[in-house]
Amino acid sequence: MAAVLETNITEYPLISRGKVRDIYEIDADTLLLVTTDRISAFDVVMPDPIEDKGKVLNQITLFWMKMMEDLVPNHILATNVDDYPEPLRKYRDQLQDRSVLAKKAKPLPIECIVRGFITGSGWSDYQKTGEVCGHKLPEGLKESEMLEKALFTPSTKADLGEHDENITLDKAADLLGEEMMRKVEKLALSIYTRARDYAKQRGILIADTKFEFGILDGELLFIDEALTPDSSRFWPEEGYAPGKSQPSFDKQYFRDWLVEIGFNKQPPAPHVPEDIAARTREKYLEAYKLLTGEDLKV
Repeated sequence: MAAVLETNITEYPLISRGKVRDIYEIDADTLLLVTTDRISAFDVVMPDPIEDKGKVLNQITLFWMKMMEDLVPNHILATNVDDYPEPLRKYRDQLQDRSVLAKKAKPLPIECIVRGFITGSGWSDYQKTGEVCGHKLPEGLKESEMLEKALFTPSTKADLGEHDENITLDKAADLLGEEMMRKVEKLALSIYTRARDYAKQRGILIADTKFEFGILDGELLFIDEALTPDSSRFWPEEGYAPGKSQPSFDKQYFRDWLVEIGFNKQPPAPHVPEDIAARTREKYLEAYKLLTGEDLKV
């Protein structure tokens, strides 16, 4: 089946075309979220897709949301095109396995990031200040070392093409209110801890991740994307050793290729060679199989 770079569903208004998702308004209470095969890196969307990537992201999200249902309800209404409104069924080839009908919740104005290992921007901040987003950490930590306790390190939400900014818990409380911030902190840490422990049994270390939550009728819902290779850093447990960067199942392979060719992290993005696209696809499919124990049906 052909890759889906973007959708053009004419029966319903397109309300957002993000880095990866196309979102349509079905009615006042319902959204259609389509996870395409677009890939972005350094906040730039590439001109070429990674075949089946959208299905991997969508199916991994559904897997985790089901696992976390006792912790937090989610926004999913339907996942099978047969259960969608009739006008959508002619788009079955584009929608099946890579889309959901979802409740329309109001997203919180922060990204809920949890860090279980010190890496990425957290490692950079620690080297400069000994802190990560206001959390004072012990001296002498090594790059990629597991933290004694996972950290909730929220960030702002940037517009497409802009960069999110790390913020302190006090700033997050200003945006959400103290009570809601504490509730979200506890929930994000609980979800991460369960996922981390499960994934470790499957040979994957979840170094860090970001969650989205929304409010509907006063209830907090788990929305958007959950613990995928796009929203998380997945490392193979085999060969893990602190003191250096780690190989990964996430987009790091793809980012490394862009750095290697001298990409300046600004549009326009380069075309993706077939061998790079194929290897990236393999990494996404491998992550799915390790987590779920099954091959993705593609």
